[in-house]
Amino acid sequence: MKFFVDTADVSEVKAIAELGLLDGVTTNPSLVKKAGRPFKELLQEICAIVEGPVSAEVTALDAETMLAEGRALSKIAPNIVVKLPLTWEGLKACKTFSEEGVGTNVTLCFSANQALLAAKAGASFISPFIGRVDDAGNDGMNLIREIRTIYDNYAFETEVLAASIRSPQHVTACALAGADVATVPAGILQALVKHPLTDKGLDAFLADWKATGQKIV
Repeated sequence: MKFFVDTADVSEVKAIAELGLLDGVTTNPSLVKKAGRPFKELLQEICAIVEGPVSAEVTALDAETMLAEGRALSKIAPNIVVKLPLTWEGLKACKTFSEEGVGTNVTLCFSANQALLAAKAGASFISPFIGRVDDAGNDGMNLIREIRTIYDNYAFETEVLAASIRSPQHVTACALAGADVATVPAGILQALVKHPLTDKGLDAFLADWKATGQKIV
């Protein structure tokens, strides 16, 4: 499974990219607001750090303006993926971008039927929001499984990009359900390495090593 970081914070992108674990980045208007910097400037810096896809979201509601905004965003760097809302207008723009060879991430997906439409429109990625599905009293992981089955049934090339991930347990469940990508906040990605038994075992090894009185260098 690929790991994308869900952020518009350049320092977070740099820190994770240095580990060699980062496959891409997703941004959205809320994250850009939090970063407090010009959007295009942020995208330029992020795309210079990350070789993989960097999702940049349009803000228009009609297909014509979505296309204009998406084309402007795609000129910033070759790895920009245009992020579109899962609406009729968004699907119209997605179809056009697919024909033009521009990568797309169709976002705010909350049902398997929506995901089916996005795949038929040629989306590069579909972003089901599992945490928000859970918040509504439904099963976000079941949504991932349904989309995975439908895409496999018809050999759709659209990648399942699990979004709105709230915990390390969500990441495990997404991997088991067959998501192609998990986009996660930096803190959750960093938390994946942590386990109390790892810390306990390391403490024991270091204590025993200290007792030997030896040094490696």
